[in-house]
Amino acid sequence: MSQPHVFVLDANVFIEAARRYYAFDIAPAFWNALLDLAQKGRIVSIDRVKDELTRLNDELTEWARGQFHEYFDSTVDDREVMKAYRQIIQWAFEQRQFEETAKREFAQANNADAWIVAYALAKRAIVVTHEQFKPDIKRKIPIPNVCRAFGVSYVDTFEMLRQLSVRFD
Repeated sequence: MSQPHVFVLDANVFIEAARRYYAFDIAPAFWNALLDLAQKGRIVSIDRVKDELTRLNDELTEWARGQFHEYFDSTVDDREVMKAYRQIIQWAFEQRQFEETAKREFAQANNADAWIVAYALAKRAIVVTHEQFKPDIKRKIPIPNVCRAFGVSYVDTFEMLRQLSVRFD
């Protein structure tokens, strides 16, 4: 029997939820569900997403540093993730479609996008992001474009919740 899929969450999943439709004061059940799913090993995020979230200095920052802290996996010492990351960066720089500034931004150490896909590729996880596939984009390298190039599945928050049978009763 195969292992259930693990979902790896992009920073925009947390940020959009906290600032818009699942704000902490409106939908605490969403945040409790994330903790429950993380405890069950169904969702995770990565250290570089945590770095992005903790630069915000708001309620989400406190939640990321506190309650969700242990569910940000390290990318630093993981050989498979590092190998996948190198492949993704090489792929990005070989693409004529993207502007040089987009390639440089994508490859910056503090940009979690390439790392999210690398983690998913190495761990056979599903990326959760609100970014959309954009076949003609030049100024940015969207996560879904990278996912498609490497055969990595991706969904948005709502599809993840459906696939995990999460209900807010």
